[in-house]
Amino acid sequence: MGRQRQLILTIAAAVVAVAIGVVLSYVIHWFPVQASTQAHNTDRLYHVLVDASIPIFVLVVTVVLYCAWQFRMKPGEELKDGPPIHGNTRLEVVWTTIPAVILLALVSYSFVILHDNEKKPAREIHVGVTGQQFAWSFQYPPSVTGGAPVESDQLYLPEGESVQFALHSKDVIHAFWIPAFRLQEDVVPGITVKYRATPDRLGTYPIVCNLLCGLGHSLMRATVHVVPQARFQQWLKSHAGATVAGGSSSGATSSTTAAAAG
Repeated sequence: MGRQRQLILTIAAAVVAVAIGVVLSYVIHWFPVQASTQAHNTDRLYHVLVDASIPIFVLVVTVVLYCAWQFRMKPGEELKDGPPIHGNTRLEVVWTTIPAVILLALVSYSFVILHDNEKKPAREIHVGVTGQQFAWSFQYPPSVTGGAPVESDQLYLPEGESVQFALHSKDVIHAFWIPAFRLQEDVVPGITVKYRATPDRLGTYPIVCNLLCGLGHSLMRATVHVVPQARFQQWLKSHAGATVAGGSSSGATSSTTAAAAG
């Protein structure tokens, strides 16, 4: 088999591998359901990064395998040196410039997505989030309830309305993560961390502490309920003045039963 034909077959195999990789990246569902506008943006960024990474990965692997195949040492050549090569300035410029341009393009697009995810809308509600070993609690101020503040260990959010979370920790560092929203923020003691999301899909989704915070870390779970605006207002009214008992790591409170019933 001639060297040119071998090179053509190698390139063809690389193209097929790229096509298979790109198709698999879309066919396989890597993440949970999208439940916020930020989730759509984040998943789109993921696919752009994967689509850019697959050809580069295949190119590098193909060059390595082709060189190992075509230029491997043959029996009897153990003591021979390879031909002296000074280098190729043009090639070095090309393989430095192209990756730099690709990297800058991906970084710029990532910045656009991040800016879009964090953009403040004309209207949004504010919800406090408090983490402690090993439970989450959520505070709705009078600006949201229209009356007395509400505190609960269940998170209720209206569909289609931007929410800014103010994250606090009573003890150690936690990580407030809603997989369906594709957003995560560390919750650091003594610091108020802001987190913005716009739920756009009705349903119930898990809230996870995604940072090891102690022996009960795996039990630090809660639930976010994305409901229509009318039901959200009804839930607030039914829980007016409700509070979560402070310091209970189990999160078992009087509002738990009421929230579950709501």
